[in-house]
Amino acid sequence: MTSVPSSGPWPPPRADPSQPAGRSWPGPDLDALTGLRSGKPSFYPEYRVSAVRLRRVILALERISAALVRTMEGSEALVRAVVDAAADHLSADWVAFALVDGRLKDASPRHLVLGPDGGEWTNLDLVPATVRAHVEKVRRGDDTGEHGSDHDRDTARTHLHVPVRLDGRTVGGFVAWTPRDREVDDTDHSVLRILAGQTASALQNCALLERSEKLYARTARQAEDLRARNAELQRTQEQLGAARQREVLDNERHRIARELHDSVTQYALSAGMHIELVRGELDEPRLLEHLDTAKDLTKRAVEQLRSAIYALSHHESADQDLPAMLRQLTTVHMPDELRIDVRIGGEPVRLPAEQEQSLFRIAGEALFNTAMHADASRASIRLAYRPGAVRLTVSDDGKGRPEEIRRSLRASALSPSGEHRGLVNMQTRAVEMGGTVTFRRARMGGLQVQVDVPVGGTDGGRTSRGSAQGDARSDERGVAS
Repeated sequence: MTSVPSSGPWPPPRADPSQPAGRSWPGPDLDALTGLRSGKPSFYPEYRVSAVRLRRVILALERISAALVRTMEGSEALVRAVVDAAADHLSADWVAFALVDGRLKDASPRHLVLGPDGGEWTNLDLVPATVRAHVEKVRRGDDTGEHGSDHDRDTARTHLHVPVRLDGRTVGGFVAWTPRDREVDDTDHSVLRILAGQTASALQNCALLERSEKLYARTARQAEDLRARNAELQRTQEQLGAARQREVLDNERHRIARELHDSVTQYALSAGMHIELVRGELDEPRLLEHLDTAKDLTKRAVEQLRSAIYALSHHESADQDLPAMLRQLTTVHMPDELRIDVRIGGEPVRLPAEQEQSLFRIAGEALFNTAMHADASRASIRLAYRPGAVRLTVSDDGKGRPEEIRRSLRASALSPSGEHRGLVNMQTRAVEMGGTVTFRRARMGGLQVQVDVPVGGTDGGRTSRGSAQGDARSDERGVAS
């Protein structure tokens, strides 16, 4: 602090002769301390009082700012923070905050009272009667103006009330009781008015935020519900499409079955009857041997026709899975001398209907070839579920050879006669599923047909481009093993 000069007249000469006599000039020390000039001898004490008030106001505004930024925590945290800020600023013994009934309906709590120890008094019946009366008046909307009293008879303290207004309406109010030695001045009124106005805006923002969050949550639930309904609708449409497709296929199967029964089967039976009649007229052993062979072939043809008619007329139910379909396949008019067993490995999973149908048809074609051409006594079907893939194998103990099957498959691609269409169909179905078909020697001694299909499908074009080379390599490994 600058000291008083030790030399020179004091008070210094008047700089302004117009000043009345008898008034002393403040001097350079006061100028150095305050940075201000004044002709009043009491200026410095007033300045100190103003500086203290200013610091108190700045601290109060800081507390108010810290309280109002808690909007994101909800209205309850905000109300507690602003009431604490008011109590700290006024050094109040009692502070009450209340909202008018019916205003700011989403805000809570509706009232809050802090006592001399800073604790919250939730039960209004235990607070002083004056405090309780003011809270009830605010809640009824009766206490709408700013006012105060130098002395409250019931609490023996200074009383101050500041309304909380929003959009020109009184929505609540602050009521504070300060000790006798705590003077409430204009700056305190200004601070509380600022606090009240900002509190009203913050409470409205809280309400808007809570409504927005509720609306967002409801919208999110509706969006999730719509997504689930849309997914269900898509599944229903897919099921309807599959049902229409099955209906068309069923009608076509029944038509083919009727045609086979009414034409091809009758012709085959008639051929067998004529062969039997011719046998009765001939005694030549060599001719009878040929006729016996023709009769046996005709009998087998009729059996296979009946098997095909049965399979077409009694199509598997949509509720059946692939293992059940394969087990049913072994009971459909197979030759009595061919024993077939079915084994399932891994955890069965439901595949798309098209894949299950294709695998079922491949297994049926392989068994048909075994029964017709392999001269086998035993056959086995293995269905293995693996992570990301399914493997179907049909093996027998017949006379089929993998190299002959591969030659027949290559020849069928160049032959216009339609021979070996069953082999071509098996390969085509496997490629359409994104898989491969392999012909190799079975451990039983005959032929093994192996089909590997990825679960979920892959790019059929990419798979088909490499299927021929892959088949050849796999077949060679199979034969060598």
